[in-house]
Amino acid sequence: MSRRPDEEGVFPSLADLIGLRGAARDLELGARRLALSVQSGGYRSVYRGRGLEFDEVRVYQPGDDVRDIDWRVTARRGRPHTKLYREERDRPVLLFVDLGHGMFFGSTRLKSTQAVRAAALLAWAAEQAGDRIGGVIVAGDDHRTRPALPRREAVLLLLKTLVELQPRAPRPPVPDICDDGLARLVHIAHPGSLILVLSDFQTLSGDAERFLKRLSQHNDVLLVQVYDALEAEPPPPGRYRLGVPGQLVDLDSNAAASRWRQHFAERQRRLERLTRRLGCPLIGLSTAANPVTVLARGLRRHGRAA
Repeated sequence: MSRRPDEEGVFPSLADLIGLRGAARDLELGARRLALSVQSGGYRSVYRGRGLEFDEVRVYQPGDDVRDIDWRVTARRGRPHTKLYREERDRPVLLFVDLGHGMFFGSTRLKSTQAVRAAALLAWAAEQAGDRIGGVIVAGDDHRTRPALPRREAVLLLLKTLVELQPRAPRPPVPDICDDGLARLVHIAHPGSLILVLSDFQTLSGDAERFLKRLSQHNDVLLVQVYDALEAEPPPPGRYRLGVPGQLVDLDSNAAASRWRQHFAERQRRLERLTRRLGCPLIGLSTAANPVTVLARGLRRHGRAA
């Protein structure tokens, strides 16, 4: 009897990720118009309008939409200028997938495993919508950049990279690896792209926030936070040994409970403040959750048509 796509082992294989193609039909990355979502706290929709790509800037003319005014060019030239867009048959969908040292953790499923599966689902959804697919994957001291390309071959290349880079053992932290990856994403992202960022955001630096801000200025950005329930709530009172052989630590959960919760709550507040500044949605994805269900609900909520 064949396995369901959600029954893969600890480390998803290429066959596991290919098997998620059918489940991705429940994810909607198709056409949307700008909309304000009540459930998302007033964020604009993640979709700016499929089929439009930035073309040029010209002098503002009566009847132009004031929302398309390019204020930088206007200030520089002393006259109002507006952005023009042209139609395109597809759009770039770029995934940033963080598989760094902090992602090798999980009480139900590794955060890295959940991120890999979620990325595969989103890539298949983009392919089924006729979009171009690419992105940047970071892991340890390695990162791979895949330009946005059309057709199934682009998805398979991205999935193969995910399988190769997923961590299979603890790794030492590598400073600035996410910063470097986001800088590469800024370099390959064309205006009008849909940017999907999958990470636990534990090592979010000031540089990373600046790169995300640059990406959000001319693209649609959606953040997917992968987390484990054990990060938010400590285990029941008692003494525990945590880690892997050779790297074990003793934990008194009763003594550490308050600091544990406070640390996670502060990280959440910082991430929520960032999404407000960027004006982009945030989807929380627990390692215990079905990624199809969570992503489908989140994309519907933040991408609802006007």
